[in-house]
Amino acid sequence: MLVVYGLWELNAAGWKPPGALPVVFTVDPDPVGRGLVTNLAHPGGSVTGLSDAHADLVPKRLELLKEAAPAATRVAFLFNPASALAPRQLKAAQAAAPALGMTVLPVEIRGRERHAIDAAFATMAREHATGVLTIGDPTISVHRRQIVEHAAERRLPAVSTVREWADAGLLMSYGTDFRDLWRRAATYVDKILKGAKPGDLPVEEPTKFNLIVNLKTAKAMGLTVPSSFLLRADQVIE
Repeated sequence: MLVVYGLWELNAAGWKPPGALPVVFTVDPDPVGRGLVTNLAHPGGSVTGLSDAHADLVPKRLELLKEAAPAATRVAFLFNPASALAPRQLKAAQAAAPALGMTVLPVEIRGRERHAIDAAFATMAREHATGVLTIGDPTISVHRRQIVEHAAERRLPAVSTVREWADAGLLMSYGTDFRDLWRRAATYVDKILKGAKPGDLPVEEPTKFNLIVNLKTAKAMGLTVPSSFLLRADQVIE
């Protein structure tokens, strides 16, 4: 049996499950769309696991950003154009933005050097961005510290995916509780070891989500986050 964190990069490189070897993925943003499984209810084949719903949560992240920072109407969407995870999340953001009175500004980040982030924020300044959305993508996460520093320096309210972003100083994060997914993945391994076929085990979607708000960052930006918003947060960093 093979247990993997995520198959997106392997899949993008043309990787295919090795024969009948059972494979359990602990997170994946779009297992049907990328051909890992036939459908969520009946995966078929030798692969199953859990979806992390990153793209599905993009509209909610925009909604939360607008609620906490109403002036954030021109939102820079930071993404790596070479990533297989970017297109669906960008499409979701562009589809959700008009109803929220927002405009999405796609801003590319190319490479792992610091100048890539400097260039991205220079583009945001030229485009008069008033907010930032970072996507669920490990190629973006490597720049976390620099992105947080730039957003703070320019007083740009920003939202991202997992709590590590808010812990690092971003205004907020909203996303899947990955610890819950990993625990649930262990039950898949147990079932397969006891004889279950991966193709008969439905791919499950997340049921637990975390909203983390960094109030220290909000105060440093001169931003007053509504108390009703803070009451809904799973954690407020003060």
